[in-house]
Formats: sequence, structure tokens, C-alpha cells
Amino acid sequence: MTDAEIGFPETTSDERDLVLRWLRYLRGAVMRKAEGVSDADARWRPDGRLISLLGIVTHLTNVEWRWVEGGVLGRPVSRAEEEFEPGPDRSIEAALAAYRDRQAQTDAIVSAVPSLAEPCRGWDGEGKDLRWVLLHLINETARHAGHADAVRELLDGVTGE
Repeated sequence: MTDAEIGFPETTSDERDLVLRWLRYLRGAVMRKAEGVSDADARWRPDGRLISLLGIVTHLTNVEWRWVEGGVLGRPVSRAEEEFEPGPDRSIEAALAAYRDRQAQTDAIVSAVPSLAEPCRGWDGEGKDLRWVLLHLINETARHAGHADAVRELLDGVTGE
């Protein structure tokens, strides 16, 4: 795939737009690794280690929810270890749909906040601002995009963007 086909972020002087472009790119990398696998394959973990593709998608959805809804907006949120190993009723398609929905909500909230220096109002956000949250989401998503690369290659040999 070319950079244009995968949406590789181009530079811009608008800091908010730049960090959102990188976050979108990394989210896409995760989704490309999880799309097109069966539910059984989405739950596969090499030798019972790492996190499955389904667990990665579910975890990243929850990370965005906690940090944006909880940290930035100050709404009540929670964290549960079950997000790493979703129950048998959770399909990869449902998880990807929830991740896409969360992305749209995150982008809308981030776009509406007046400044990247806006302080967090809740959940583990003391002393942090929107800029910190966005950089944290980029870091978390990048780490798990690499993780998804490894799981998918070990699962069925698929490599690439």
C-alpha cells in the first residue's frame, strides 16, 4: 500500500489536526490487522501469550473512552481486566464497529475543546491536559499497533501496513 492509500499523516501547522492525523493513522494500522479474521482467529494468542487481536481492539476502545470521557470531560469511567479477553459473545466485527464509533466520538470531543491546554477534569487526569491525553493515546495506540502486527504475522503470516 502507498502512504496515500493508508492515510500516512501529512504535516500541518495546526497542532490539534496533526496529533489527530497521527492518532487516526495508528488506529487504522490496528484495524487493518484485525479486519478480515474470523472470530476464532481474532481470539488467538501465540502460546497463550500477548493479547489477542480482539483484546487489542477492545482495550484501545476502552482506553480512548476512559481518557476522553473520564479524563477530559470528567465523566465516571471504570477499568476492567476483562477488556483484554472479551467474553465469547463479542465478535471482532462488533469490536471494530465499537472502535470506529469511539474514534468518531473522540475526534468530535477533541475538536470541540477550545484548547489543547484544557486541563483534565477527572479520571487520573490531575495535572494533565488535552495535549497530554492525545499524546498518551498516540503512544498507547502505537504500542498496540506493533503488538497487533506481531500477533497477525504469527497467526497467519500477514505482514505490511
